[in-house]
Amino acid sequence: MTTDNMITDNTSIVQRAMAGLIATGDVEALAPVLSDGFVHHKPDATSSSKTEWLDEVRAALPHIAGMEVEVQHLLAGGDHVVMYSRRRLPGTDAAIAVVDIWRFEDGLIAEAWEIVEPLADVAANLAWWERG
Repeated sequence: MTTDNMITDNTSIVQRAMAGLIATGDVEALAPVLSDGFVHHKPDATSSSKTEWLDEVRAALPHIAGMEVEVQHLLAGGDHVVMYSRRRLPGTDAAIAVVDIWRFEDGLIAEAWEIVEPLADVAANLAWWERG
């Protein structure tokens, strides 16, 4: 398989998995695209195994039912796919920006990282750029 085909396949896997999860809430649809050794790296430097992460997603679903996801960018290179999206819960003005990074190995997602920032906090979070 050429690198271009691999990138296309990896991007398609991410698109199908996310669309299935968002549209149907089917967490089990994620399991086949994750490697058995899958690791989800959390922003607080902890991590979850495949089973732990699927359980966490399953537990979160009732709280995020109907979430609107607007994909801003979906980029791929080598064995990584990166998605930047904005997400909003229905009936609220609260929105978050999310960067998901997936690393593929043998056609399956082997690792994932996620960065989440409430959009209401953006101005405060940019203050560290200011010079005093």
